[in-house]
Amino acid sequence: MGKGFRKLATIGALLVLVSGCKREAPQATAPTNAVVASGNDALVSGRVIFKGTPPPPRVISLDANCGKLHTNAVTEADFRVGEGGGLAEVFVYLQGVPEGVGGTPEGEAQTLDQQGCLYTPKVFGVMVNQKFKIRNSDPLMHNVHAVPKANTEFNFAQPIQGQVNERAFSKPEVLLRIKCDVHQWMNAYVGVVPHKFFAVTDNDGRFALPKGLPPGKYMIEAVHPKGGRVAQEITVVAGENKPVELTLPSQ
Repeated sequence: MGKGFRKLATIGALLVLVSGCKREAPQATAPTNAVVASGNDALVSGRVIFKGTPPPPRVISLDANCGKLHTNAVTEADFRVGEGGGLAEVFVYLQGVPEGVGGTPEGEAQTLDQQGCLYTPKVFGVMVNQKFKIRNSDPLMHNVHAVPKANTEFNFAQPIQGQVNERAFSKPEVLLRIKCDVHQWMNAYVGVVPHKFFAVTDNDGRFALPKGLPPGKYMIEAVHPKGGRVAQEITVVAGENKPVELTLPSQ
């Protein structure tokens, strides 16, 4: 009985040693254009850089009613360039996302507001068929006129301060212009895509797309209302972190 017990104890100790010496599987090696990923929950981030010298902001010639809403001159810049040449107001999104992936919006869509006779935000994004609000925060009438190429045009007035209307677009389109026929300087641009993997760059040109992207190869595209568009293929792999950098205007 004692010999049998000692034999079992010896076998158990050997098993513990073998299991403790098990080597971990090697990590996958990412290509140079790899981005952050972890299993099926990936994060794509990066920056859009402006190449060149941006033109100076121009003064907007407001009419009398809109002029009353401002104490100083109102200017507009075609390119808002921040620290390190980062370009703001760039719509960034992915192409090649598998059908059904990222098909649920993350919260409510951005509200397009009219403040001081200017659209805010100037660039935003929505998903296909996702309703978004359009608000008139000014004490005067505005006209909201979408001029798409692939979607259905709409054109309506908002004469009441605080008035809110909802709209949606049924087809992908990047970028789609929304203007005001009453105030010719008012323009906004919306990117319409079939998934949630889009973002608009901040004041320093940085962006981060929503999580939930499966590993694989995708085309990332950056589109600016005045600077055009640029695209780059990226590979999403697990455990790598190399932010994407895109340059506009593209050469």
